[in-house]
Amino acid sequence: MKNRFDLIVFDWDGTLVDSVDWIVHCLKKAAGDQGCVIPKEQDVKDIIGLSLYKALDKLFPDLDETAQQRMVASYSEAFFSKKITKEDLFVGVNDMLLTFKQAGYQLAVATGKSRHGLDKAMLGTGLENFFNITKCADETASKPSPDMLDAIVREMNVSKERVVMVGDSTHDMQMAINAGIPSIAVLCGANSQEQLQQYNPLLNLQQTTELLKVL
Repeated sequence: MKNRFDLIVFDWDGTLVDSVDWIVHCLKKAAGDQGCVIPKEQDVKDIIGLSLYKALDKLFPDLDETAQQRMVASYSEAFFSKKITKEDLFVGVNDMLLTFKQAGYQLAVATGKSRHGLDKAMLGTGLENFFNITKCADETASKPSPDMLDAIVREMNVSKERVVMVGDSTHDMQMAINAGIPSIAVLCGANSQEQLQQYNPLLNLQQTTELLKVL
């Protein structure tokens, strides 16, 4: 698989950053604060990667617009109560990105986070200078729509055959399928190998940094 790709598109939460457990905690706390039934852990993990509003639609389909806004506010307050730092990166991610960058790869992010959330996270982790382009869920359609990947491919002027999507969720895998782009699944985040394998990724890696061995 060496030299097969020019552009690597990464998901953020659960792929580069060890944030899945914190997202689960914050969503469960927000549900409790708003008097909603607290969702099961795996149910929350299964919506990670979607935009926040789409995630809430799936977890709490009976919320009206006002209640949903309160839930968003509660979740955001909880999530941003902890400052994200380089310590939140999976071990070896910074060095992996530096190695890919020095090798001439173009790097991108396609995330369910908002632009505000991603920019804050990138500054906190020190990754802001690694990526040629980033796309967020509030700038285009949420995963699993192909819109984020299509925009990245178009703006970077790269053939889809030379692009790979790396992610930890079923939404990442389905987005790649919808965009006609191959994917690599990592098992350090939201979904299990059994769940991800249904989408026929090229590889299932235990950790994202294992990419260095195959690309």
